[in-house]
Amino acid sequence: MRVLSVDLGTSNTVAVLAAHGRPPRVVEVDGSATMPSAVYCEEDGTLVVGRDAERRARLDPARFEPNPKRRVDDGVLLLGDNVVPVTDALAAVLRRVLDETTRQLGGEPLDEVRLTHPAQWGPTRRNVLLSAARLAGVNAEVVLVPEPVAAASHYASLSVGQALAVYDLGAGTFDVAIVGATQSGFTVLAEDGLPDLGGLDVDQALLEHVGRQVSHRDPAAWQRLLRPESTADRRARRTLQEDVRAAKESLSRHAHTEVPMPEPFEDVLVNRSDLEALVRPSMMRSVELLESTIRSTGMAPNQLAGIYLVGGASRIPLVANMIAEQVRIVPTSLDQPETAVALGAHHVPKNGVTPRSQEPTRPREPDTVVTKPVTPPAGYQANPAVSGAHPVNPAVSGPYQVNPSASGAYQVNPAVSGPYQVYPQTGPQQFNFPSVGTRPRAGSKKKPDRKTLLIAAGAVVVLVAAVVGGIFAFSGVDVPSAQECKSDTQQDDKGFTECLRLLAGTVPDTSTCKAGGTPGVGGVDGIKGTVVSCAVKDDYSVQYVLTETVIGAQHGAEAVVRSLKADMVEARWAGNGLTGKYRAAADGGLGLLVFTADDLPLLGIVTRSGGEELTADQVADFFEAAVQPGT
Repeated sequence: MRVLSVDLGTSNTVAVLAAHGRPPRVVEVDGSATMPSAVYCEEDGTLVVGRDAERRARLDPARFEPNPKRRVDDGVLLLGDNVVPVTDALAAVLRRVLDETTRQLGGEPLDEVRLTHPAQWGPTRRNVLLSAARLAGVNAEVVLVPEPVAAASHYASLSVGQALAVYDLGAGTFDVAIVGATQSGFTVLAEDGLPDLGGLDVDQALLEHVGRQVSHRDPAAWQRLLRPESTADRRARRTLQEDVRAAKESLSRHAHTEVPMPEPFEDVLVNRSDLEALVRPSMMRSVELLESTIRSTGMAPNQLAGIYLVGGASRIPLVANMIAEQVRIVPTSLDQPETAVALGAHHVPKNGVTPRSQEPTRPREPDTVVTKPVTPPAGYQANPAVSGAHPVNPAVSGPYQVNPSASGAYQVNPAVSGPYQVYPQTGPQQFNFPSVGTRPRAGSKKKPDRKTLLIAAGAVVVLVAAVVGGIFAFSGVDVPSAQECKSDTQQDDKGFTECLRLLAGTVPDTSTCKAGGTPGVGGVDGIKGTVVSCAVKDDYSVQYVLTETVIGAQHGAEAVVRSLKADMVEARWAGNGLTGKYRAAADGGLGLLVFTADDLPLLGIVTRSGGEELTADQVADFFEAAVQPGT
């Protein structure tokens, strides 16, 4: 089975291939994991894509469109004096990916092609994507996968009833979706977005900031950069845009950088603080929309399995910081958020998405278009160097046929694609999430009414803990902050640092403890940090781990509980000035409990093996009586 997944993004396209029984891998085009989605139209109408298009743009930027996906509603692009249907532009991008994939397969045909799309795309836009696939020469089965569902499949293995949030900040738009796990797969519980916010808008804000620093030197020259009139002006503008984008990306890694400027201007020094001040209001809109979308499902942020960052622009450190400050959840990202959607599309079952049962409150694009040929106005110069400065499809052109006859009739959702008309459900009443068992805080006299959640069986997730900003500081007199925990590397004779000793409470005084050991059970080896192992009593042992990050502790806990197929109870705990959460599970004679401290990089793992059969409640009772800090 040869399956190709393609994430045709606003700025870049990523393809992932699974063939010959091997794990999915990114298809490198021109030696890179990401290929620019750009198109350039030659004088004879030939379309050039990717990096070749970007190089040709230096010759005549008027023939260049860097972001054809952003023009999906326009119908056509006017590149130079050539009218190019958007379907043809997208097809050219897909064809380049298909050609490279076919070359790497030695000419073998594909069995299935999966195309990802924003969750809020309606039938019209999805029809454009499918028509482009047909024009590109896709003869295999075509499956449409919503981007947030693919991202969720890549980032996390959800149990039935769990949900996570996908924060997708791409080049052209911002999208947020809450994805839940059902018995058969996934459902989009809620989605929303901001069409006017993306990496390109950050580039524009930085460009305007640079202009304020230098435009006084030669206002006329700066105006020519903003509104190029000649080919030389457009080339200078294009070069400046590339340098501004490179500066933005550099500021995600460094505190400051320089933007090279064309004559007669001097180079401009920009700081990360400058960029953050420019984009903070826009980013706050996205974070507030994230929070409101979460709450629209009837869930609180802390009930989610996590918040996951997708899209190249999500690399901006301010994004993670603001989410942590506003939503009080530290988000997760991987080293290459650009590849998450394409990689995740491979793991989504064809029948594993629930269709929308109601229309969302957010307006959608119409499902019909007027199919009338277009005649470009004489002398019209479309597609200036600044994408979006002028309409590509002006009113005088009229609408253009989205699915021209050359591509043939193509159903938006053909039967062979599987049930992928994916829409978010509205309101928690339409998604019956099982309740996780709850227990009272230690010290409560009320016997809890416990419910259980079945942990799905499967391979244990090997975690990649991404280091993101925005570590919270704990309040309280004697409780150290997360940074203090990580900075204090001094260990006592049993291997405990100050923070680990705080988490351990009285256990080191009554048990045999020693430094070292591999954290986790059942093959969980992705947890990194300082480990102390203690043999308690009654065949119970405890491992205390000072992880590298707060989110490393949280996700380490997730990995541990997934390693055992069993019923689980969950509750809050408090002691030694700390608060946190624990989850307990049992299967036969094996008992397991994992506990974390709020906003601290601390993780504890309680295990018991051998002896009589256990229940999750019995393991939890032991923790509260003998292990919980402060007992």
